[in-house]
Amino acid sequence: MSKSKSLKPKSTIAGRSFILNAVFVTINILGLSLLVMGYHKNFENESGLYKILGNICLLLSIVGIVIFKGRIMMNNISRVLVGGLFIVSGLVKANDPVGFAYKLEEYFEDGALAYRIKEWFGMPEFSLEFFIPFALSLSVVICIVEIVLGVLTIFGVKMKLVSSLLFAMMLFFTFLTWHTANCNGSTTFRDRDVYAANSEVGQEKAKFSLENEGVTLIRRNSKEIVIDEMKQPQCVDDCGCFGDALKGSLGRSLTPKESLWKDIVLLYFVVWIFLAAFKRNRVEESSKAPFWITGLLVVCFFSWVFGWLFPVFFALIALMGSTFLERRVEKENSQLWTMSLFVSVLCALMVTYVLMYDPIKDYRPYAVGSNLKEKMNDGQEGKYLSLLVYKNKKTGKFIEYDASSKEYISSKIWENTSWVYDTMTQKEMIPVRIPSITEQFNPYLPIENITKYEMGLDIVKSQMKLTKIDGLEILDKTSDSKMEISMEEYNTDDYPIEEYEILDTLEINNPEFKEVSLRDYIVEAPQIIVLTTKNLKDANFDQIERYKSIYAKAKKDGIPMVMLVSSNPKEVEEFREQYNFSIPIFFNDETELKAVARSNPSLLVIRKGVVEGKYPHRSTPKYDWLKTNVLK
Repeated sequence: MSKSKSLKPKSTIAGRSFILNAVFVTINILGLSLLVMGYHKNFENESGLYKILGNICLLLSIVGIVIFKGRIMMNNISRVLVGGLFIVSGLVKANDPVGFAYKLEEYFEDGALAYRIKEWFGMPEFSLEFFIPFALSLSVVICIVEIVLGVLTIFGVKMKLVSSLLFAMMLFFTFLTWHTANCNGSTTFRDRDVYAANSEVGQEKAKFSLENEGVTLIRRNSKEIVIDEMKQPQCVDDCGCFGDALKGSLGRSLTPKESLWKDIVLLYFVVWIFLAAFKRNRVEESSKAPFWITGLLVVCFFSWVFGWLFPVFFALIALMGSTFLERRVEKENSQLWTMSLFVSVLCALMVTYVLMYDPIKDYRPYAVGSNLKEKMNDGQEGKYLSLLVYKNKKTGKFIEYDASSKEYISSKIWENTSWVYDTMTQKEMIPVRIPSITEQFNPYLPIENITKYEMGLDIVKSQMKLTKIDGLEILDKTSDSKMEISMEEYNTDDYPIEEYEILDTLEINNPEFKEVSLRDYIVEAPQIIVLTTKNLKDANFDQIERYKSIYAKAKKDGIPMVMLVSSNPKEVEEFREQYNFSIPIFFNDETELKAVARSNPSLLVIRKGVVEGKYPHRSTPKYDWLKTNVLK
């Protein structure tokens, strides 16, 4: 009887107790969540409690997982979470590899990531700028690797290799977000630049080094000038972990500290995967169980967060295809390369499409359907509370009071000799939220660059009337000289009658009016066609005849069409001569034009501030199609 009982199977999954393991894993994840909450500013009032509870839950659950052999369950859950998030995160960036490349370029600047190496290792000559020309290629590679690792992690193929790659990638990403969260733009670092001997900039810097302690001439010969200069870091506000997806779906991106904690949590799960992969037990055998459906559910959750169903369909094809290949290929090495190749091909097809056209899902504020006027006004002013800080003379403890609160008045702390006023600080009550579309979107043209083509627009004609204002010609009796001033400027206090005489009224140039702006006109026009190009020299104008046709027919129908560029007047003149294109052209900040459209050029149709259509240069429609389907 006792023997039969001893042979009775236990409720286990490669461990001592499925129920206990499930409990400890749940407590572990709960403890991790509490710990993260403890370091988030939204829970700062209870941060101490959350930190204590989080650490207790983590420590006890880790001990329980080890004792009751729940490492496999923790490993499997970690694999599903990490794999699913890697797939979605990679797809979100692969959806807009150009945007991710822009973010990489920010990090490759000397004042960004490289300054840490310069600072830590005393290497002022160190630079990452040589990566900038390869930013787009690196962007594509990182996205594909992230997605492939996500799929392989869910399937548990060659986990020693895969977990090592995961661990290395997460260490780098965590360092990146740590740098972003802890970057202090007010500090300085020593940067070394090498200039050609005949460089005007180098020669000026060499002269400047004689007067400024922050600039040092290191070496000067017939070939080069080497200058050390104290500079301030270029802090990146957004790590770009999820591209524009969070901002476009939830209204804001993760803060640098939130991004850091996100990577710390992911690194924590990756450590479990890494340890399980190198543990000498049946972890790798048990991980072959077909639980990719659970991974798909994780993808579904994050797809819901990002408001984008495409990752679900992509993951379904990738996971089902990988399942088929896993069953057809027996050797694990072959499984690794076959599945990796299959997923890479899927990624390459997607990336090729978005690079040729536009992102499949546009999260930027200029997406089709966006109300530009609302995006310009969806910001929020911050509100702050001024706090008086007192310090205890004996213990050194600090205490804060709202000067207008009853608590402060009743405490009468200013009468307590044990406490002394230290300083005043401000506490953020409502954070500042920058509008989705900032003042950087401001199509303008200096009045000296306005041509007959721009004067064809009614809005330009009306604004040009502001170039003249009512003025006065007055005589300065003391010097017997004439001068012109505006009507508003004239008053008898500044121009007393005994010293000045009014000779005549006339129109004078308005010194405050220097350019015309289309910012308000574009968002208020009944409908307008906008052609954008972030760089005239690199733009693809294979469709120039179609653009010219659209302009001519739109003009005939009374629909304004303008072109926005980031180039200089000389390049605009050369463009007009080369293509004989008489469209009105206005300038705008290049960074904002990159956000408007990734395609160079791109055509937008805007009606009463709402983007009704956006067309990359490879799929520019004919005017008749626009008139039938988009224009009213």
